[in-house]
Amino acid sequence: MLTALSDRIGGRPRRSLLAVGLFVIVAGVLGAPVAGVLEDSGGFAPPDAGSSRAIERINDASGTQSSARVVLLVRTPRGAGSPAARARVAQLRAELAREPGVVSVATARSSGDPAFVSRDGRSTFLAVTLAAEAADDEVAESMRERFGGQDDVVLGGALIAQTQIGERIGADLGRAELLAFPLLLVLSLLFFRGRATVLPLVVGITTVLGTFLALRAINEAYALSIFALNLVIGLGLGLAIDYTLFLVSRYREELERHGPGPAAVRATMQTAGRTVVFSAATVAIALITLTVFPLGFAKSMGIAGAVVALVAAAAALVITPALFALWGAKLAVRHRRERAPQEGRWYRLSHAVMRRPVSVAVATTLVMVAVSLPSLRAEFTPVDATVIPLSESSRTVADALQRDFPGQRTAPVVLALDAPRGDAAGVRAYASGLKDLPGVKAVSERPLDAATWQVDLAVTGEPDGPAARALVERVRADGGPFPVLVGGAAAEFVDQQAAIASRLPLAIGVVALLTFGVLWLMTGSVILPLKALAMNVLTVGASLGVLTLIYQDGRFEGLLNYTSNGGVEATDFLVTATIVFALSTDYGVFLLGRIKEAREAGLAEREAVAVGLERTGAVVTAAAILLAVAIGAFSTSSISFIQQIGIATATGVLLDAFVVRALLVPSLMALLGKWNWWSPMWMRSAHDRLGLGEGHPAAGTA
Repeated sequence: MLTALSDRIGGRPRRSLLAVGLFVIVAGVLGAPVAGVLEDSGGFAPPDAGSSRAIERINDASGTQSSARVVLLVRTPRGAGSPAARARVAQLRAELAREPGVVSVATARSSGDPAFVSRDGRSTFLAVTLAAEAADDEVAESMRERFGGQDDVVLGGALIAQTQIGERIGADLGRAELLAFPLLLVLSLLFFRGRATVLPLVVGITTVLGTFLALRAINEAYALSIFALNLVIGLGLGLAIDYTLFLVSRYREELERHGPGPAAVRATMQTAGRTVVFSAATVAIALITLTVFPLGFAKSMGIAGAVVALVAAAAALVITPALFALWGAKLAVRHRRERAPQEGRWYRLSHAVMRRPVSVAVATTLVMVAVSLPSLRAEFTPVDATVIPLSESSRTVADALQRDFPGQRTAPVVLALDAPRGDAAGVRAYASGLKDLPGVKAVSERPLDAATWQVDLAVTGEPDGPAARALVERVRADGGPFPVLVGGAAAEFVDQQAAIASRLPLAIGVVALLTFGVLWLMTGSVILPLKALAMNVLTVGASLGVLTLIYQDGRFEGLLNYTSNGGVEATDFLVTATIVFALSTDYGVFLLGRIKEAREAGLAEREAVAVGLERTGAVVTAAAILLAVAIGAFSTSSISFIQQIGIATATGVLLDAFVVRALLVPSLMALLGKWNWWSPMWMRSAHDRLGLGEGHPAAGTA
């Protein structure tokens, strides 16, 4: 199929490139605005969990949202109880009442609650409750226009926070591109040389815009998270560069062998093109397993990652043969002497490793395990106010409420009770009993409709902190005289953890089975896929260990501009592990493809490993550096859980390329020898019948 594709494209290269250009224009027009239509909130808890159903029940029964989602922090230098302060609060309350979507505004005077006044008495706040059907974007924009520029008012709350996070992500994407593109261009000039430097840029732009177009279409059927765009930019550019670099390096070899013309293009597509197909399949399979988890954030990352891998492969397999056919010998590196593999540094390194395979394998494994060990003490934490930059008003308000208003109740644990309005005494008795539970500061209840009551539990500590989470577990375990659903930030986190734990075995099983299957199809071996899975686990563990050492332990806070909350965001751990696993398999496919090719060309086991590493060592390390730059640009994000993905993934990619592929793979392959390629007879026969082999060069030029 790839041969036919290359012949068709190579026969009409200008027409093929014109079609690609038209596609890029359409994708740019229709796909580029995708950021404006994606979800900028939620996705961190299952939509059918108890916490989600509790909020839905309250919203439906009352027509209002369950808690205040906008907060105005008001500075009162003369004291919150002074006439001037009271007049100012009354003025703000009247202005808020005229805002679209506002249902009620709670203040110190209207509620009679002293918790609305700070410890020093020099500030107060207004808690704004919105209608259940209020348009979040319109409310946030209107609030910011009216109150954002007032010197004595700081605007915050969950709604403002989600808006500011969405804006920050958009700005961060632009900044990351400005930082990454020049560096990628310089590195591409270094690694690709000559006019071949144009290839990764063309394939990268096509990949990103093509993926945007696909996500725009998918979003019509399933609402995707805006956070997925970071993955599209980083992974899209990285994979586009990887695939292009691999194809170009192979084409230059084939130019030496066949000279310019269709034969060189065809040989490149038969070998490197086939490897790109398997690579994209392994990356897409690994990332799509994130959809097993019932979390919008994880599903969006999985869908976006799988799509971008497939689009990157398609773009590379269409654009590169067209330009190969068009430019031919102009893509060769001038004044370059084609040297035998035995003259290369990677060849010599491979044989040096294989002379002491046991020592190298044990030492490398111990190093990787040591780096992985911190991941075993990871503490999972929710997405809270600490992810917001200190410069944002919502972070200022969140910190002030936590620090200066110990009794504030803007984000309580929320209970939705299924009880008739006539059983008010029973509801109040139940609510009164909740006051004695650990962590409860105050309890309030109110009827919503004929069959629903809302009970708010103000808790000690943070709204989603350990005390609040323990309270959620206790209330759910104890039950009560009425059916009860528990919602709020703490309940969402508890439900998130339960969802991850329940689906994790399935996700691991699916990704392991599918990855094994693809690698078996590629190699015909049972041992090599099992070994690849084991090495991927080491790489994933090491990257997560670095994540724990930095973000949980609070290292480099000033350098990375984040605030540690003593843990790692749970879905980040999940997404990062999947991305690193996918990319580790990706590089493994590149190396195994050349080793298999050299072996089938007649070389001995160790010689095939050395030649395979020589042919791919420079390519894989260059690809890893370029991908680490592309996806490592996440580290410049001002949103800490986006930073975490970038830093951990870049670390995993570099460790895999420079340590695992250079040391662990050749040492283990030397130890196993011919057993690397073992497969039961029935599986070997099945593989042969599938006819997935490829054409190979002569042994002397493997």
